[in-house]
Amino acid sequence: MKDVHKIFTEFKEEFSDVYEKHVELGKEIHLESGPLSARDRWLIKIAISGGSRHHRALETHIRKARESGASEEEIKQVILMLMTTFGFPTTMEAYDTYKKSKN
Repeated sequence: MKDVHKIFTEFKEEFSDVYEKHVELGKEIHLESGPLSARDRWLIKIAISGGSRHHRALETHIRKARESGASEEEIKQVILMLMTTFGFPTTMEAYDTYKKSKN
């Protein structure tokens, strides 16, 4: 997958050893740690990155969720679910990132 953000590409080039170890840990957690489907894992990551206000990660996780078969309705529901735990402003920021990701 093409890097969504230029700074990520630059980080991977400058810290290639660290990045490779990060990738291996991610694979272990994502693929080997339990029974969740890829679609479910990416929907959860939308909730985590949206609630944490990590907009770059949220954009990537939305893209990955779509690629894993999540529907637009499922993605929007996850974003709406942020409201009761993280509040309206955080939900609006995540919704804004979602809307921009459709362009």
